[in-house]
Amino acid sequence: MSTKTATLANGQQVNFKQPNRGGILLTILAWVVGLLFVFPVLWMVLTSFHSEADAATNPPSFTAPLTLAGYRSFFESAPWPSLINSVMASVVSTLLVLVLAFPAAYALSIRPVKRWNDVLFFLLSTKFLPVVAGLLPIYLFAQKVGMLDNIWLLILFYTVMNLPIAIWMLRSFLAEVPSEMLEAAEVDGAGLILTLRKVVAPVVMPGLASAALICFIFSWNELLFARVLTGTVSQTAPVYLTCFVTSQGLFLAKVCAASLVVSLPVLVAGFAAQDKLVQGLSMGAVR
Repeated sequence: MSTKTATLANGQQVNFKQPNRGGILLTILAWVVGLLFVFPVLWMVLTSFHSEADAATNPPSFTAPLTLAGYRSFFESAPWPSLINSVMASVVSTLLVLVLAFPAAYALSIRPVKRWNDVLFFLLSTKFLPVVAGLLPIYLFAQKVGMLDNIWLLILFYTVMNLPIAIWMLRSFLAEVPSEMLEAAEVDGAGLILTLRKVVAPVVMPGLASAALICFIFSWNELLFARVLTGTVSQTAPVYLTCFVTSQGLFLAKVCAASLVVSLPVLVAGFAAQDKLVQGLSMGAVR
C-alpha cells in the first residue's frame, strides 16, 4: 500500500494508506483459484444430497430437492468391512513407519552414520520407479507366498511406500534439535532410547504429527495396489467405491455420498492436526 498525506482544516497533517491495486488483484486472483479448486468438492457434496435422476441432469441442477437416499443406499450396502480394512491398513502402517523412520532419521541427522548422503540418495531412488512398473513383480511375489487378498500385505506395502518420505521429513526436523539438549541428556546419564523418548520426541512432535498425517493420507487414498492385491476379504474403502460403477451405469449421487463418507476420516484428521501440520511442514524449511 502507498502512503498519502492529507492536511486538515486546523493545519494538522494526517497520513493514510492507499490500497495497492496490485495487491488487490493478487487477492482476487487467489480467491478465484481457491474457488476453482474447492468447487468440485462443493459440487460433490451437493450432488450427494440429490436423487439419481436429478444428479444425472446435464447441466446439473442446483435447485433440485435434497434427499438422503444416496447415503441410505451407501450404508445399506454394508461398507463397514472395507472401512475397517482402510482404517487398519492406514493406522498400522503409519505407526510402523514412525517407529522405523524416527531412529533412522536420528541416525542420519543428529548422529550421522558413514556415507549418510548415499543412504539418503538410496531412499530417494526408491521413489524413482513408476508405481505401475512395480505392480507385476509385487503381485507375483504375493501370489507365490499366498498373501493375495491379505490386509497384512497392504500394511507391509504401505509401510515400505511411505518410509522414505517419513525419513526425509523427520531428518529435516531432527536437524533443528539443539545439540546442547542432547549433550545435557548425555551428561545426566540418559541412554539412547530415553533420549529419543524424553528429549528429542517432544521437540519434534510437530514434525512427527505432519509425517504421520501425510503417511496416513497416502495410505488411505491408495487405490492401484489395493485394487490389484485385494479381493473381497481385505478390500479397502477406495476399492469399494469402484463397485458403484456397474454395467448398468454410474450411480452418481450414490458415488458422491460414498466418496464424502470415505473422505471424512482424512478431513477430520487434517482439521484436527492442521496446527501441527503447518508448524511441522515449516519447521525444517529455514535453518
